[in-house]
Amino acid sequence: MDVLTWVMQRRLVLADRAERLRKELADLDVEVARLEAAEVVFGQFADARRAGHTDDPEMAAELERVTCAPGAGGMLLIPHREQGMDMSALPADYQAIMKIVAAASEAVPAKGVSVELGRGAGPGQVEPVRNKLGRLADRGWLHRTPAGRFAVAPQPSA
Repeated sequence: MDVLTWVMQRRLVLADRAERLRKELADLDVEVARLEAAEVVFGQFADARRAGHTDDPEMAAELERVTCAPGAGGMLLIPHREQGMDMSALPADYQAIMKIVAAASEAVPAKGVSVELGRGAGPGQVEPVRNKLGRLADRGWLHRTPAGRFAVAPQPSA
């Protein structure tokens, strides 16, 4: 077998493996989102229980919907940013991303945020972070530059 044939075969094998890993990563992202949603609802349920409001049918229905439905149960984990909202409204992993972007002196690329989070610079480590940055930008927390970098968006006005 000549070198060119070996290189082509190896590339095909690795491309196939990369595709399978991308699909597995997408499945894991869905599971993480579902568990994040369940964590939020369980926290609300625990707070309601401590306050003596555990018989709230709306809370029970939400708990049932999030824990039994596939995916994230349609729950919006990243709220649209409104005036006066701070980062505490976000899940912890999104707060960590916001702190990194806020501490930067200029707009940062997803790769830089991924490295700061300790996740690495490879495509498999950067893409989930890029997705989260995109969600934050879509909901008004961050500004996405034309070059695909991210900066903290200004506070919305009334």
